Amino acid sequence: MFNLNCAPQLMGILNVTPDSFSDGGRYNTLDAALRQVELMLREGVDIVDVGGESTRPGSDAVSAEEQIQRVVPVVKAIHAGFPALPISIDTTLSKVAAAALQAGAVIINDISAGLDDEDMFAIAAANTCPIILMHKQGAPKTMQDAPYYSDVVFDVKTHLQQRIDAALTAGIKADLIAIDPGIGFGKRKQDNLALLASLNQFVGLGYPVLLGTSRKRFMGSICNVSEPDELVTATAVTTALGVMAGVTMFRVHDIKANRQAADIAWAIKQAWE
Repeated sequence: MFNLNCAPQLMGILNVTPDSFSDGGRYNTLDAALRQVELMLREGVDIVDVGGESTRPGSDAVSAEEQIQRVVPVVKAIHAGFPALPISIDTTLSKVAAAALQAGAVIINDISAGLDDEDMFAIAAANTCPIILMHKQGAPKTMQDAPYYSDVVFDVKTHLQQRIDAALTAGIKADLIAIDPGIGFGKRKQDNLALLASLNQFVGLGYPVLLGTSRKRFMGSICNVSEPDELVTATAVTTALGVMAGVTMFRVHDIKANRQAADIAWAIKQAWE
């Protein structure tokens, strides 16, 4: 499913939570979730990422049982209504991942890269399931209190390589692994900018890269806006830059704008190469 040389894929964010930073409470009913999936499909989404726990800065952890109650009915409904649409489950807990896979999800998106739950890699390996490994510093509750790096690009690359090695040791096949530098997860503005300027180095690790900048607060500080939904254009700019750097997957709220940005950048990249 993951491909280093494919056209850019958009992963649409579907938070079935009451408290996500940008869309909390909008899609936590089945009807609302399915309407949003229909809209995303019309606008060109490739994958839908379903999450039952907010990981915004300052958020509290949600139990596996609560996450399962939130995500499994939605995953089942999406799979039944749109069987050709790949679904990823955004969780750090193996019980949630296992329940979602049984309900129809086909990808695990783990922001802890297997560190929050030692059984996560075993679940992925047993199900021959693609998994996305992200870097974060600290837990969401406190990760923005005082993040620090001496060399953020080196530190994040080293961490991701270690988690790749751990996943391979656990029996996950190399072609089922993707990585995510974790923009905004325990990072200062300058860290996020350094990572975005160095995306080609993460591509150079030899695994597909997922970029998640959608409506992130650090861009608001640059653009002098406070509302997340005012950052659609800013997000699309990072998508275009990511395509040119070799990133193949983009986790976004706003499909239409990012589809246009990704497709134009991809056409330019293909002409250039």
